[in-house]
Amino acid sequence: MYRQNEINERFYLGDQWHGAGCGDDRPLVRQNVIKRIADYKMSVVGADPISVTFSAAGVAQTEQSRKELERWRAGELSDTCDPDIYSSRVAEALSDHFSDTAERLKFEDLKQRVMLDAYITGTGILYTYWDDRLDTGLYADDARTQPIRGDLMSEILHVDHVYLGDPSVERLQDQPYLLIAQRKQVEKLQKTAKRYGGSGWQEIRPDRNADRDDPLPKATVLTRLWKEWDEEGVCRVWGMQVAGNTVVRSPWCLGVSLYPLAAFRWNTRNGCGYGESEIQHLIPNQIAINRMITAGVWSTMMTGMPIMVVNGDVVTQPITNDPGQIVPVYGSGEDVERAIRYVDPPAYSSQFHTGISTLISETLSQAGVSSVMLGDVYPNNASAIIALQDASLKPLQLIRNRMFGFCEEVARIWAEFWIAMYGRRPLRLHHQNGSRYCLFDGDSCSSLLFSVKVDVEESVTRSPETTLSLLHQLFESGVITAEQYVSRLPDGCIPRQRRLIREIQEAGFHPSDKETEEAV
Repeated sequence: MYRQNEINERFYLGDQWHGAGCGDDRPLVRQNVIKRIADYKMSVVGADPISVTFSAAGVAQTEQSRKELERWRAGELSDTCDPDIYSSRVAEALSDHFSDTAERLKFEDLKQRVMLDAYITGTGILYTYWDDRLDTGLYADDARTQPIRGDLMSEILHVDHVYLGDPSVERLQDQPYLLIAQRKQVEKLQKTAKRYGGSGWQEIRPDRNADRDDPLPKATVLTRLWKEWDEEGVCRVWGMQVAGNTVVRSPWCLGVSLYPLAAFRWNTRNGCGYGESEIQHLIPNQIAINRMITAGVWSTMMTGMPIMVVNGDVVTQPITNDPGQIVPVYGSGEDVERAIRYVDPPAYSSQFHTGISTLISETLSQAGVSSVMLGDVYPNNASAIIALQDASLKPLQLIRNRMFGFCEEVARIWAEFWIAMYGRRPLRLHHQNGSRYCLFDGDSCSSLLFSVKVDVEESVTRSPETTLSLLHQLFESGVITAEQYVSRLPDGCIPRQRRLIREIQEAGFHPSDKETEEAV
């Protein structure tokens, strides 16, 4: 798997002649079809923005309860309530907190990295851990003398550095244990071991194959995660870290019941915990395309100009082939004709170029990418093109569903960390007029069961002119406000769009105001 992943990455990046041994005597042409396919599919899978909504199990949602939640968001209702209403309010707070956490951790960027790893190696993994030294900017008291520290963090793990306890088990949460290999600075590992009571922290040394001239030497640290059931029948995840023969951190309970790893597989394999990349099946076609194009370019370079044949017995002076060069030849006319002549190059077959184009087109087509999807068609009929694009996106729906499942798994892991590690701390709630903070008590939520739903905001293919017309109709009819109107204008439509939105918010305009309508 290590070797195949390395090959896949080289072909995706364009280093497709590595190890071919072709030398430097000819141009090695490449047309990176693999990257074109990958970039298109990843843009489709991760194009639509998502929002995560938590809901408490066993609590009914009615129109009256939704209205009360909106009033509570705005601070019109007290935080004290009965258990069912409290469960719904906690779910609302976690939904808003997921958006804030996703923005803080740049979850969209992490999701793009996970998709790229999944396409190249077959599996993308996001690792979440608790950082108890992170400054949150919150305080536990009104006097702001007791700062609250600690929050979750997420990072990308390469699949080569994650070892499954049982590779034949497909579901990650069913693994007997997980091993994570990471390279970290020796100084930081020593501080971590000393902080958690490791007596042999001074014995942590750089790896044997590490660069001695590296100003920040690194060592490999192994993190083992496994699940245990306590006396009350509750499952908890435990962890342990070692570097070489030194224990960096003794076994500790993470406080959660799920492994803090979420995996996204581009293509699933039956009876295998790892995914499969489609690059390895495109490599033979990519090699054939590169070879054919290189052969065509080399043939054109060699035969583009006629080859000169010189009779050395007749012409004794050097021939430079410069324009206007005079070559003296002594003898009869036959001697002149035999002195220098040109060899006509063979005719370049047009079928060779047609074969290259056909191979590229068939490779894109078999990979599920057509010229219509890439936009390489003249838009004579925009409606027909949009219909063809929508039909061609259907095969990618299975991969999109796996991506949505990955986002749901991340949301469950984050929620478990919040409930287990937050304790009592304020969480920010967003409402129509701004935001406010409510008190969250993780201990009181430990017995609650939450479900996660990922909502997808489908992107619609529509021209800017159509968008402006629809927005204007909605604004004139009073359906949307001026702020909603301006915030949904196409990008680049008006300068300083964000500043205008803030000015509208400060002025408190309403679509019924004539001044606002004239200003917009």
